Amino acid sequence: MTETRLGQRKTKQRDTILEVIRSASGPLTVEEIHQRGQHDVPGLGIATVYRTLKLLQEAGLIETVILPTGETRYEPTELGHHHHFHCRTCDVVFDLDACPVEIPGGGSYPGGYIVEDHEITLYGTCPACHV
Repeated sequence: MTETRLGQRKTKQRDTILEVIRSASGPLTVEEIHQRGQHDVPGLGIATVYRTLKLLQEAGLIETVILPTGETRYEPTELGHHHHFHCRTCDVVFDLDACPVEIPGGGSYPGGYIVEDHEITLYGTCPACHV
């Protein structure tokens, strides 16, 4: 993260929050980011997390993921096209590398629909909870 991209000085809190998001196996909630960030920055405040998320979004370093449930989570922008798996047992959301849909952007769907993009969230039980 550079100072000029954010328009403000670099801080340990910002670096930690960005690293928490980048190192996650899927998009995180504000509460998850806050909790994980406190391991490196004890006393990290929730207001700092919210302010930093806004700055990181404005800088184009992270983006929001809104699940079909309406829950907002955050992930790095550099991931490219991917989908998510939401475990109903542990409530963790994982990134999926493969796309289960073979409709390219700009393609057509029967009935005259022109597909520009798509998002998919699969639900079930993750390997850790399945055991």
